[in-house]
Amino acid sequence: MPDCSKPTLQGIIRRHVDAGTVIHSDDWRGYDGLVDIGFDKHFRVNHGENEFTNGEHHINGIESFWSYAKRRLAKFNGVAKHTFYLHLKETEFRFNHRRDNLYLRTAQIIKKYTALTS
Repeated sequence: MPDCSKPTLQGIIRRHVDAGTVIHSDDWRGYDGLVDIGFDKHFRVNHGENEFTNGEHHINGIESFWSYAKRRLAKFNGVAKHTFYLHLKETEFRFNHRRDNLYLRTAQIIKKYTALTS
């Protein structure tokens, strides 16, 4: 992403997000106007006023994931652009199973996959 400006963010959102998608964000000004361009389900929390939840709307889960992802990916001192998606998917798997024994979970997946291909 070249920058976090409103035109850049809105351009990326328009290209990659369906207009019916529910969007949860913080109060960053780059997200201003999403409702005006057709994203009617845009809910915000105002961290600047110590608001971290607005009823059932919050962004704690995604903030937790990106915090985890940044710590994990920093260990590689950078990854090639063409492999970033694979690193991110591995990080997603690790995050979603962070309370599991990853060795056993991976063994289960391999066993299941082997049985399906045999």
